[in-house]
Amino acid sequence: MQNADTTKYIIHSKISADGIIERPDIVGAIFGQTEGLLGSDLDLRDLQKTGRIGRIEVLVSAKGGKSKGTILVPSSLDKVETSILAASLETIDRVGPCSAKIEITNIEDVRATKRKQIIERAKFILTGMFDTNVPESQEIADEVRQSVRVEEMQYFGKNKIPCGPAVFDSDAIVVVEGRADVLNLLRYGIKNTICVGGTNVPPEVAELTKKKETVTAFTDGDRGGELIIKELLQVANIDYIARAPDGKSVEDLVQKEIVRALRQKIPVEQVMDKYSLKDSDSMKAPAVQRLPKQKERRTVEIPRVAAPTKLKKRPIKQREFPQEAVAAQALPEEEQEVVEVVKLSPAAKKFKSHADELMGTFGARFLDAGNNVIGETAVRDLVNNLKNYNGDIKSVIFDGVITQRILDIAENKGIENLVGAKIGSITKRPSSVKILTVRDL
Repeated sequence: MQNADTTKYIIHSKISADGIIERPDIVGAIFGQTEGLLGSDLDLRDLQKTGRIGRIEVLVSAKGGKSKGTILVPSSLDKVETSILAASLETIDRVGPCSAKIEITNIEDVRATKRKQIIERAKFILTGMFDTNVPESQEIADEVRQSVRVEEMQYFGKNKIPCGPAVFDSDAIVVVEGRADVLNLLRYGIKNTICVGGTNVPPEVAELTKKKETVTAFTDGDRGGELIIKELLQVANIDYIARAPDGKSVEDLVQKEIVRALRQKIPVEQVMDKYSLKDSDSMKAPAVQRLPKQKERRTVEIPRVAAPTKLKKRPIKQREFPQEAVAAQALPEEEQEVVEVVKLSPAAKKFKSHADELMGTFGARFLDAGNNVIGETAVRDLVNNLKNYNGDIKSVIFDGVITQRILDIAENKGIENLVGAKIGSITKRPSSVKILTVRDL
């Protein structure tokens, strides 16, 4: 798009037009309507010939007889000249036969982006490449830092629960198993940690999780870690789950392993089935009160019928398609309490290939009205990325559990189809969003 050696800034703008326009029309309007406007020194054609303006990139789409798009203009001019050039683009009021409007949205400093890359790379080099062959003086410095970290440890509540100094004020906390885990995370600068001291979660910790905006449970990669997660899910408010590698403890992890584990944390909704308690579980924590089991919701796919058939009457609730004539498969009486009828449209079958490719990846795809992929993300980032995505999404397919939070966001975004591996606990189903699982495809 631009010469990486000379480009300093990129002018970002958006265009809207009352009619159908294409890229050549927009580029022609830019050069034509700015010609002679700013004098010979800032003439776009001359600037492009001399390499001070790069190739103008235009992305435009038409819908409902109107066009919208974005324009990117690379510039090697200084700040003042780039600002003048950007302002001149907003004087364009027609593109071809259509009235149009251009608005500058941002001017990106390419060098600032490079500086961020340099900083991130330097951090990796510092933390990852100086671990081996540490000189004796560095070992001494590390020992001093470790003693400082121990002094930084504080205690929470009347039971003096070990924690980091940031637990009291931070909106996000990390719940670990023991005191040694808190110390290890303090060693690497993670100060918003608190421990539970085993499977019997202290009431102070459970109450603290209900006051924090984001709570991550970070446990050892063994059976004990699973038991602690199960208890936390019953007595505390947990948003994410992170695990140490199999067979390792949090207290033994080095910085790279800690960072990797916390980055790969998974939303609790996506692993609720894995950590849900069963009657055969032997864990009996005093603070845990088992909830009554809810009756299972069954989804039945109904075969198409050529003509109406006399059927034995059954209590069937048609929720997804109340106006469709459907036939129900016979079920035992004890399983007929809640039957949900799902009748697939031909368009829904197009989701199967996407669902098959995503199976086992914990990934998600955004599709447009033509079922084309316009974005991808990990399931753990689905909620945030879906909130912030500005494109016109019509369908979301992901290898995870459909939760009420994801469903509410889909309704607000105007998403028509939501396809997941399973359906979680949902209390409100908007009529504008069709919910499917991979078993329905």
